[in-house]
Order: sequence, then C-alpha cells, then structure tokens
Amino acid sequence: MKNRQPWVPPLGNLPASLAPIVKMQKKHYGDVLNPTRWWGRMPRLFWLVALFVGWLERKKARLPPELRALLMTRVSQQCDCAFCIDANSLRLAQRCNAMDKVLAVAEWRSSTLFTEAERAALDYAEAVTATPPKVSDEQKAVLKRFYDDEAICEMTALVAFQNLSARFNAALDIPSQGLCDAQRKPHA
Repeated sequence: MKNRQPWVPPLGNLPASLAPIVKMQKKHYGDVLNPTRWWGRMPRLFWLVALFVGWLERKKARLPPELRALLMTRVSQQCDCAFCIDANSLRLAQRCNAMDKVLAVAEWRSSTLFTEAERAALDYAEAVTATPPKVSDEQKAVLKRFYDDEAICEMTALVAFQNLSARFNAALDIPSQGLCDAQRKPHA
C-alpha cells in the first residue's frame, strides 16, 4: 500500500458542528479518524454521508453485519484506499472474530473461507466497482439464488457508498490509521 503524504492537508481545527462525531471517534478509537479531518471542510456533506452509512449499518439492515464488512473491505482494496482497507478490515475482524478471513479477502476466489453466498456478493461487488460497472446476467442470476431484490438493492447501495468513500479518500491520499494489521501478511 502506498505511504505518501496527502496532497491536500488535513484540517487542524474541525468545525464545531462535527463535535459529536469527533467525541464519538475519540471515545471509540482514541483519536479523530483521518478522513474526518478532510471531510471536515464540508460539514453538511459529511453529515449526509454519515447518515447514509448509518442507515446502511442499521440494526435491521437486510444484509448481515459480517457480509457488509466483507464487501466494504473488498471494495476498499479495489479502490486502493489505505484508510478504508484499515478501517473496514478492523470491522470485518471484529464481526467474524478472526483475522484469517480478513487476510484472505483479496484472494477470495481461491480461498475456502467464503460461503457461496459471500462469493456471489463479492463477485457482484467487484463488478459494480469496475469503471464502468460490468454486471453480467450470469452474476445477477447467481446473486438472486442467495438474496432477494431488496437485499440486492441494499447491497448495491452499500457498494456504491463504499466506492464514494474509498475513491474520495484514495484521491486525497488519506493515510491508514493503524486500526488493523490486515495489510501485513503473516510470517511463515
């Protein structure tokens, strides 16, 4: 993963309107998350994005928490977003209670750790993330074996959100925060 300096500097002082987010991040992570210092230039947009992700991560979401974290991690990898890989890998590790699956996400096609339903969702997420999106009729048919139309719609929104977040962060070279050590392969 790249380790460059961001070309747009982070904000030193965040707007007061972001105080609730800053307080929550400091309590949960011990610090303000790196993207907040860039998104903070646009507090209204930041809150809209936060509401969107909050809706996607709600308790009654149509997709299970582990699947959401899995898809967000894979999209983060495809978009080469250092921060997103870090944060979403942490979320995936917490939700599946293991690092082996986190470490296998990039090679999901050859790994035995993923269910057929997860494979269908990962394949779809990769196709949606392509520019332009390249979702085949075959991929849709396989996905429909495991998910209903509402879940597919919500999955598409999740993948689209993660593309927005990862592309924003990657374009501005927002660095990883060291939340999860999933980028390092285990020693043999």
